[in-house]
Parts: sequence; C-alpha cells; structure tokens
Amino acid sequence: MAEVDVLVVGAGPVGLTAACELRRRGVRCRVVDRLSAPQPFAKAVGVQPRTLEIWDRMGVAREALAAAAPLRGQLIYVNGTEQARIELSLPPDVPYRFAALPQYATERILAELLARWGSHVERGTELVSFEQDADEVRVCLALPSGAQEWVSAGFLLGCDGAHSAVRKGLGLRFEGGSFPEEYMLGDVEVDWELPPGYAVRAMHQSDGRTDDLLVCIPLPGRNRYRMSMLVPPELSLSPQPGGDEVAHGLESGPTPGLPHIQAVLDRLAPQPTQASALRWSSVFRISHRLVDRYGEGRVFVAGDAAHIHPPTGAQGMNTGIQDAYNLAWKVALAVRSTARAGLLSSYDVERRPVGEEVVQRTVRHAGGGVQADPDDPSTVIRREAQLLVGYRGSPIVGPDGPPRQGPAAGDRAPDCDGLRHDLTTFPFRLFDLLRGQEHTLLLYADDEAQLAPYDEVVASARRAAQGQLGVWLIAAWRLGTDGLPLPVVRDSLGTFRRNYGARGGEGFLIRPDGYLGLRDAPVSGPRLAEHLALTFGG
Repeated sequence: MAEVDVLVVGAGPVGLTAACELRRRGVRCRVVDRLSAPQPFAKAVGVQPRTLEIWDRMGVAREALAAAAPLRGQLIYVNGTEQARIELSLPPDVPYRFAALPQYATERILAELLARWGSHVERGTELVSFEQDADEVRVCLALPSGAQEWVSAGFLLGCDGAHSAVRKGLGLRFEGGSFPEEYMLGDVEVDWELPPGYAVRAMHQSDGRTDDLLVCIPLPGRNRYRMSMLVPPELSLSPQPGGDEVAHGLESGPTPGLPHIQAVLDRLAPQPTQASALRWSSVFRISHRLVDRYGEGRVFVAGDAAHIHPPTGAQGMNTGIQDAYNLAWKVALAVRSTARAGLLSSYDVERRPVGEEVVQRTVRHAGGGVQADPDDPSTVIRREAQLLVGYRGSPIVGPDGPPRQGPAAGDRAPDCDGLRHDLTTFPFRLFDLLRGQEHTLLLYADDEAQLAPYDEVVASARRAAQGQLGVWLIAAWRLGTDGLPLPVVRDSLGTFRRNYGARGGEGFLIRPDGYLGLRDAPVSGPRLAEHLALTFGG
C-alpha cells in the first residue's frame, strides 16, 4: 500500500492551491483528478483582490498579473437604458485590484507552481472509496489503466467539486435548493464600443420582474467576454434531476451556438453588436447548498465540495481558494506532529460561517445584482473583494480586548507602504515581510526604552512556536541596527502606525494565512506563549 502525507482529490483552483501550499511546507502530497486533461473553459473568471494577496504570498502574483485583465466595474441596463455604473474602487491600503482571468489560466498557473515544487496532477485517476481510523485514511483509487490502487494517507482533502465523491463518502449533508432557470454560457468577442474592463448586466423587466437577462464578464483580449443568459426552449434540459442529485454547473447535452447568443444580444445588448469567435459554450444550472460540516476526523472538504451558490460577484472560486489556504497550513502542522490537538477543528469553525454567508448573500444578489445590497457602496465592494472575511471568536484567535483603531484579532492583516530598511535604497510594503510559511511577529516601537524587553518576548514566542516564527521590529524612527538581534524596518510614512492603530510596545502576531492571531499591548512573552499554545502542541 502506497503511503503519502496528504491525498488531494480534485485539481481545480482549490485542490491546486491546497497542494501547492502543502508542498511549499515540505509535505508529501499527491493530487488526483478524474478528468484526463484540464478543461479549456472560462468558468470562474473573476479574481478578487484578496485572492491576489494570497497568490502574492504563494509566489504566483506576477504570473497572474501577466495573464489577467483589469475588472474596473459594472454597467447596468434595464430595458435598454443605463441605470447604474458601479466603479470597483478600493482604498490605497489594498495592494491589488479586481481582475478577470479565465479558470483554465488560473489552473495552468497553479499547476506550473506545483511542478516547481516537484509534484504533478495524476490525471484520469478517480476516488472509488475510503475509510479512516485515528491514524490514517485508506483510499481506493481507480487508475487510467483500469487497475485499482490502495493508498494510505495521513489526511484526505476533497476538492472535487459540486458532485464530490469525498463529501458523499464522508456522509455529509449538502442541504439547500436549486434555481428553476437554466442558463447558457458562451466565450465570445463582440464589436460594441462600451468601455473596456466593465462587466455588463442587461435586463428586461416587466411589472418589476426580470424576464430576460444578459451578463457579460470581460476576459483578457479585445472585446472578449464570458456571457451568460437564459436558455432558449430548444436547448432546455428540463426536467431537473431528482432525488439527492445536485443540479449545478456545466451540463452535457445541446450546445449553444453563435445564433443563440446573437439572438440574446439582439434583444438586450446596450449597443447593436455582432458576436464572433465563439471559443466554447455550454448549458448550466445553479444550486445553492452548504455542507453541515467541513470535515470529520482526517478527511476534509473545500470549495464547491462544501458550498455552491449563484456566480454573482465571482465569490465561488475565490471562497474555495481561501478554504484551501486556511486548511493547508494547519494540515501541514498536523503532518509534522507540531499541531495542538484540535487545531484542525478550527477549519470548520472559521470557514463554514464564511461559506454560509456567501451562499446567503449570492442568493440575495442573484435576482437584483450586487447593486441591490443595502449596505453603503464602499462596504459592499470590500465585502465582494473578500477583504472583510475574518475569524473573530475562533478558538485559535486571541481575545478581542478593548476597542482599538486598526484590525482586531481575527481580522485580515492590512498592508502598508513606506517601510525602509538600512540595506535598501527603496521603500517596500508590509506584505513583503509576510511571504514566509510561518507565523510572523511584528513588534512596534516609538521609543528606545520599549526595546529592552523584546529579547525575552521573542525568545519566549520562538520556543512556543517551535522555531516556526518570523520576527520584525517596526520602528517609528531611524534606528541604528548595529548590534540589534532583530531585523528592523522604519515606518517612514507612518502608515503602519495608522493602518494598525499601533502603539509603542505593542505586538502583532500574523498567522501564515495573513490574519491577525493576536495583538498585545504592551507585548508580553507569557501571553504570546499562551496564545501560540492554541496552535502548537507541546
């Protein structure tokens, strides 16, 4: 029986993210996918700023930026008249903007990263069954040759989509419903003169009810869009599957052609236009479902295996990538036997409420669009960008403490610019310090007297983190670094102090997934050690 630390089932963006993060941490990992080749479809297109932050830490932001196109906003039309123009603007502390990138390009970039870590996807390999006990998961795989292989894995991650075999094998409930409408997707070019980089949502309404719909998401290339629209009767796949079958995603059956897409454009396009260069098309259905738990024992689910919902706001793939990013560093600690018992249970505690909120929100937005959200526009955009996801109240996050300016424990750690190092002639950003694999402790000082206890604080924290801790001192003034045991950067523009609400003598512990685990003022070695003991075993 072959042995591996982790077996990942599914090689979409979610499974590839999990595998890359595990391999980056030295975990022996196999990735299998039942498809014999990657799909050439632009299914998931929108890439949120938070996902680009994750890719920055993973080391593929450059490749993503080279392949992506800007997504600047959305134009909304009702009965041929422009009703709104939404600008996707974000504050300067957010280093990345919204992007459009076809899913096949995302998978290619992540697969190439996985190859750099010495691993590859085992294609045409399907999970047949599995069983687990306290020590391992035993998995039966069907190989491309038709033979079967038994694998002994420390952990099994089901990233195998809406029809997940891992979810079914684990016996998880996947409750929810489905939309009666059927849609068609098409990847086409048009010759209109609408501003580039803007999504288009065009509706026909009668008596306040939408009875015809066209949604166009820009893709890299001139006037290229992934368009979705209601299915004409001749392409309908009704009736819907019965029983527990999930009706979600691309369907086999009649394939829409250019005439079908052109007919919708003739009815709803804001300007007269001609569609051409159809790359692919399909009919699809939408459901909304959420598992009752994200894992059991040594088996976990992520992405569409755990939550499915309307594609409004491009939340699905991005939420799944965050699932995988949250889970991978915890599994890696468990593989090394350095995780505290119970650390892996924080995955469900932290991520299932996020999945539940996304499902509920996208269902609300499915009818009226994001613009129907009652919150103020800046909050809506930050939420859609997934910058407001947080884990306050998690069992591995520090106490809230008194209200303070800046992020609380459990919040995303914001970026800031203007940091200076004695060995550089240029400023850099805080995220440049957070690209490692471990927790990072940021110590802030605005007076030399605050430096004295930092030796004891750092020594205590490093022991508690079993050496898996990076440390930086952020000083409010130009501090001579000769003889100091810590690396130092200067907050030359005061952006760290402002963005974090930092006070002299305060410490900020950043988790490997970029969330603030603890803020402590004044920072205390014993309190840091007590907090880190929630993550690291004895």
